[in-house]
Amino acid sequence: MAKKKGAGARDLLVVQSKLKDYIKGKDMMSGAEVVEAASRILYAKLDMAVKRAQENGRKTVRAHDL
Repeated sequence: MAKKKGAGARDLLVVQSKLKDYIKGKDMMSGAEVVEAASRILYAKLDMAVKRAQENGRKTVRAHDL
């Protein structure tokens, strides 16, 4: 059953199975919160990249903004 989203909750930006497979491939286990934490980190990084592009007068976020 899917969890209900609270106020201000965001969609996940990572593919849960891929992330867990990656960690498992390193002979490690992943905790239940790792997928949500990775998504929060990605949101923060993307927000910074968008801000950088805007400050440089661009409407396109590029790899170097990350």
